[in-house]
Amino acid sequence: MAKQDYYATLGVPKTASADEIKKAYRRLARKYHPDLNPGDKAAEEKFKRISEAFDVLGDEEKRKVYDRFGVYTEAHAQAAKSGAAAGGIPFDFGNFDFGSGASFRDIFAEMFGGMRGSARGPFPQAGRDIEQTVSISFEQAMEGTTVKVTLPPIGGRPSETITARIPAGVDNGSKVRIAGKGYPGVNGGPPGDLYLITNVGSHPFFTRKGDNIYCTVPITVPEAALGAKIEVPTVGGKAQLRIPPGTQSGQKFRLREKGFPVLRSPGTRGDQYVEVKIVLPSVISEETKELLRQYERLNPENPRKSLGVG
Repeated sequence: MAKQDYYATLGVPKTASADEIKKAYRRLARKYHPDLNPGDKAAEEKFKRISEAFDVLGDEEKRKVYDRFGVYTEAHAQAAKSGAAAGGIPFDFGNFDFGSGASFRDIFAEMFGGMRGSARGPFPQAGRDIEQTVSISFEQAMEGTTVKVTLPPIGGRPSETITARIPAGVDNGSKVRIAGKGYPGVNGGPPGDLYLITNVGSHPFFTRKGDNIYCTVPITVPEAALGAKIEVPTVGGKAQLRIPPGTQSGQKFRLREKGFPVLRSPGTRGDQYVEVKIVLPSVISEETKELLRQYERLNPENPRKSLGVG
């Protein structure tokens, strides 16, 4: 039976550091863990292979034996201790049958009390991740914030409260990873991670679409007809907006980089879009009415002409 290349199994070079090997194993273990792939035999077999690879490459002494002989068994480990040459062990006795159904590893396990690392010994498994929802305000999502999170008492670990940083720019459903705060690993495997899922509150007059912000601002008839400079709100304060003469109700204007920070592009922000809405005064004096009648006489226009009606 062909031996697997443990480095290729974990997708790392032979020069990989111990930390790189650990990270590669954790990534693959989460992907192929049987709990996340119920009934998937291929994923189960893949998980066994990567666990076997990590059991050897994740142990400094075992890795030295593997790098020397190209395979790891207890026999090779003993040969390495005794100073035997690489050619002193011509083949792997792990699958050799002694006639009673017991393999060389079985006998070796009996001799050394089921030493960890034998073929039938337990493999290290990464702990499962935890997901927990945290609620933050619209402004906190815009600026970033810190939250206190109480972890559940799992795996014999007492309940603890941690402070986690929520970066600026998160949206509803964003996941913030806190390394090593998930379920404990099994058989020496690394712990899982904690993922905080953000629930962002609404705002009284801002709405968000992606990294952009939208709002509606009322303007007067003279401002729309004659043009004006007005103040408009932004999440960071007030800003000046120029309304050109002849502006129509529903027209949109863009304020560059007044939107949300782009989560995966530091230093970049979305835009804010301001939609103007022309409003009439609630009370119109007789003098104003006369001025409007004069305006109508001087500017005869049918805005419904395109609809074919008068």
